[in-house]
Amino acid sequence: MPGIYIMSSEPQSGKTIAALGIMEALAGHVHRLSVFRPLVHQGDERDRLINLVSSQYSLQRTYEDMYGTTYARARQLLTAGKHEDLYREILEKFRSLESSSDIVICIGTDYRSVSAALEFDFNIEVANNLGTPLIPIINGYKRTPSLIVDMAKVFLNSLKAKSVELLSLIVNRVDPGEKENVFTALTRAFPEAFPIHVLPENPLLDTVSVREIAYALKAEMISGNTAWLDGEAKHVKIAAMELPHFLDHIEDGSLIITPGDRSDIILGSLTADMSRSYPRIAGLLLTGGIPPAQQVRKLLDGLDVSPVPVLSVQTDTFTTAMNVNAVEPSIVHGNTRKIAAVLGMVESSVDFPALLERIAVARTKRRTPLMFQYELIERSKRQRRHIVLPEGEEERILRAAEIVILRGICDITLLGNPEEIRRKINSLGLSLVDVRIIDPVSSDLRKQFADAYFEARKHKGISSDMAYDTMSDVSYFGTMMVQLGQADGMVSGSVHTTAHTIRPALEFVKTRPGISIVSSVFFMCLADQVLVYGDCAINPEPTAEQLADIAISSAETALAFGVEPRIAMLSYSTGESGKGPEVDKVRTATSIARKRRPDLKIEGPIQYDAAVDTDVAKVKLPKSDVAGHATVFVFPDLNAGNNAYKAVQRSANALAIGPVLQGLNKPVNDLSRGATVPDIVNTIAITAIQAQSEGVQ
Repeated sequence: MPGIYIMSSEPQSGKTIAALGIMEALAGHVHRLSVFRPLVHQGDERDRLINLVSSQYSLQRTYEDMYGTTYARARQLLTAGKHEDLYREILEKFRSLESSSDIVICIGTDYRSVSAALEFDFNIEVANNLGTPLIPIINGYKRTPSLIVDMAKVFLNSLKAKSVELLSLIVNRVDPGEKENVFTALTRAFPEAFPIHVLPENPLLDTVSVREIAYALKAEMISGNTAWLDGEAKHVKIAAMELPHFLDHIEDGSLIITPGDRSDIILGSLTADMSRSYPRIAGLLLTGGIPPAQQVRKLLDGLDVSPVPVLSVQTDTFTTAMNVNAVEPSIVHGNTRKIAAVLGMVESSVDFPALLERIAVARTKRRTPLMFQYELIERSKRQRRHIVLPEGEEERILRAAEIVILRGICDITLLGNPEEIRRKINSLGLSLVDVRIIDPVSSDLRKQFADAYFEARKHKGISSDMAYDTMSDVSYFGTMMVQLGQADGMVSGSVHTTAHTIRPALEFVKTRPGISIVSSVFFMCLADQVLVYGDCAINPEPTAEQLADIAISSAETALAFGVEPRIAMLSYSTGESGKGPEVDKVRTATSIARKRRPDLKIEGPIQYDAAVDTDVAKVKLPKSDVAGHATVFVFPDLNAGNNAYKAVQRSANALAIGPVLQGLNKPVNDLSRGATVPDIVNTIAITAIQAQSEGVQ
């Protein structure tokens, strides 16, 4: 199948939502995925949908490769009666893209330039000429089930008359309370004809974010936190009066429009946002192309405490206000909240196995970072687990928690001061209504947890009072939640040290039977494969016995995440060629690991080049099953491992997911203090999967 064509019969139907959902599903199965639009508007600005999809999925294509022709060129050819020439131009561009792709997602026109009837017929003709089956989108917004069925019949009869191959039907923006009724009515009207998917209306997608306004107005960001651009601009306020009077008009989520020379409004608004006496401000939009005064700009540059986006545009205040009011809700690249909401909604509403079966995509043996991350999310959702996040007052943790909830990855408990966490959630404009929040200091569970800790550590001289005091610490409290089954796993470390994160687990969660040491791995996602590196984060100088444990644990972790383990015990020499205490340690570790796990493919000592390069392997270890094909790399010490993973991460532009802790009885994972929001989401998903494999209930 060369591609899929997504089209609707009217604007604002949800092609973007369908395209993102289908791209996400295919990203887990297809290596060379592409997007294509038959027509785009000409100009300096790239097509928004192409920009969104290609950026979200890191498509290695030029912009010109991803569209057929421009609307202006299409009108010229149609006016001259050269219909065949127009379709030929689009087909040639599509075939060129198809030749270097496994599958191409074609996204139809937007019904903004010519009559709906003409565009409807145009999309059908393009789909037929490209030879792509169709996924039609029906807009169910404020429409009854019977009306939606009638619309579907008209739509599908038109497609049947044109002999279009139908892949699936998606009805979008349906009242959530009517979702089941709409699905039932459609399946009765079209029994066993094709898969039918009904997507509910999501209020978040109907909001306009500061990012969308900045994108539409081509605003320059002067200061603030880019993550705050995803906040909703609930109210637009034009600041024309003096500051004391203006402050009375600020509402929660206000986007304040003011000339760039109004220093009083700029500073007063930012101060109001930091004050608990005033509502949260969504952003400042400075007009007239007037830069703030030098002193104000200097203040903004050093104002690390204010994350409020300060934007600047060239237009005057009146024109800017009109332009802001004209911005429609959309999804632009970088808006992680809306993208997560879309993917979560589509994944919960679309029967992707049935859809993929109809697409008949052969699963590639290559694994890209995108595929690996897709598999993480999908696997974590199969058996929903409960993860506790002790750093509940940290902004990155809260943003990651929202994405986790929107994607349906797992349930979340946040630890910390509930009042402070709720204030932070509100100030960030996040939606975390259903998240459980516990304050270890005042929790009813503290006494129970303290008693359990006392029993586990009294042989170390811990008293009851000391145990009670210890349970006020979020890391100890969160780990005890996991130990006593109140949560299935824990993720921490964005603001705490590794020692603070894992010490409680070492004290009372303990290691699994047969494993003497807690270690870690990184999943190194290269361009077309995923490798496992261990240990790169925990143990400075492991002994031979500990190296053997690390190798076995790393192999089990690799297997649990779909990587066939072929273990390379790394050293500075290969086979019998080298001598010395470090090489001997690796040789001994290899022997121990082989005796304990004869079922595993293990080679060592071996150099990195012999482990990954088949030509080198033929020379150095020609009879090895591992050499040239290694997937799990065990480094002799922390110095080598930590430097190696960072070198590969930076030099090869690899995605490094981890550290993932292994060897514990229950899943507890540590974050880097520089972890980004996507890093945290990945680690939460990994922890949820570990909890599944541990059989935690």
